[in-house]
Amino acid sequence: METFLMAKKPHAVCIPLPFQSHINVMLKLAKVLHCKGFHITFVNTEFNHERVLITRGPDSLNGLRDFCFRTIPDGLPPCDINFPQDILSLIDSITKNGLVLVRNLITQLNEESSTSLVVPQVSCIVSDSFMSCAVEAAGIPCSRRQISSLKLILLFFFCHYLLVCIIDMSNLTNEDLNMSINFIRGVTDIRLKDLPSFFWDGNQDVHNIMSQGALNSSKASAIILNTFDALESKVLDAIGSLLPPIYTIGPLQLLEKQIPNNELTSFGSNLLKEHTDCLEWLDSKKPNSVVYVNFGSTTVMTKDQLVEFAWGLANSKHTFLWVIRPALVIGEAAILPPEFTKETEDRGMISGWCPQEKVLCHSSIAGFLTHCGWNSIMDTICGGVPIIGWPFFSDQQTNCWSASVHWGIGTEIDKNVKRDEVEGLVRNLMEGQKGKDMKRKMLEWKKSAEESTKPGGSSYANLEKVIKDVLLQKKLD
Repeated sequence: METFLMAKKPHAVCIPLPFQSHINVMLKLAKVLHCKGFHITFVNTEFNHERVLITRGPDSLNGLRDFCFRTIPDGLPPCDINFPQDILSLIDSITKNGLVLVRNLITQLNEESSTSLVVPQVSCIVSDSFMSCAVEAAGIPCSRRQISSLKLILLFFFCHYLLVCIIDMSNLTNEDLNMSINFIRGVTDIRLKDLPSFFWDGNQDVHNIMSQGALNSSKASAIILNTFDALESKVLDAIGSLLPPIYTIGPLQLLEKQIPNNELTSFGSNLLKEHTDCLEWLDSKKPNSVVYVNFGSTTVMTKDQLVEFAWGLANSKHTFLWVIRPALVIGEAAILPPEFTKETEDRGMISGWCPQEKVLCHSSIAGFLTHCGWNSIMDTICGGVPIIGWPFFSDQQTNCWSASVHWGIGTEIDKNVKRDEVEGLVRNLMEGQKGKDMKRKMLEWKKSAEESTKPGGSSYANLEKVIKDVLLQKKLD
């Protein structure tokens, strides 16, 4: 009887863009949907699947009868499994080759279903909208986006009104970048340089990819956003009439925590080995005494920028935990000056990677120096930790602007980072009135996020609604 009931479950195929933050949040959503009664097939590229097995153990993705991991090739030549793949090459390959691969996988799953009581027919695909191959596949009812509502409206507006085509990016000055953009629905006080970087940095390849992602969204039956209504209410109101129905169900970190303890807790998605000794180190520190520094999984910097950050942290005299992952520095190893290491040995810890959600929820963490990726924004709101932002590319500029201007939870470091500025901003966050104000505001947003994901909250209700109205719209035989 149990296997018969399992076969009647709705079957969601979850396909993230093959990058760390996108995989992380899609896995959270997959776990939540599984808890709501779905059979899950989670799809990684072969390369990323292998990386997870290396970092988490050879049996870590064995799955369950109703939560399975499958793979598709990424179309790239074989490369060293210990180093990240080139972003643009990977997206280009997936875009060109992925449609056939996804369709073949769906066909294979449905063929397995015809001879199995355990595997149901595929009911829906929950795809990252930048995975155009999945959005174009037949029968797709839902698209998930690992971005803010604000970035979504900017993408949609610029793709449809072609504003970017009238900007000559070859001779942009600081005055040009500070130009106010005041004609986008639901958006105020924004400058050109606060828009996603591919609108003004001349990177046509990235711009084309993001534009296609916006157009893909208009083809989906619904759009799921990892945000919550209170955080982006004006933008959500403005964009509501432009796109398919939008369901804000974030922060998914908080919905995931509501899942009862079961076998799903062992499933992880980190592509780098996590060093948990940093948590023990944090246990030895006083409450609100540590600055956490992590620039994410794709940001890169020069050796000079690394050194400026290092001496800024050292000169602030505050305790810090700094994640320095492989390939952080462009073209060479991330080697810190020996004088810096000696200066900070009693108050600093360097980690290769870490469990960020646990770190940001630790009582000793007082501030977060971040690249402002959307996943990190959600992590830090859940932890109640204010930020210092150093955005690198894509939507990070926009996220940093929102945090600093509209949410009151952060400040921004100039792209041409200098140690004196780093020192001053760290001191202000840790000691000054600005830091106290940001902390107070961040705790308000944390409470709002928690309320949104509780029964009766907007994200909780939207999750139930998208399941009922979209993901279950196809009746099972």
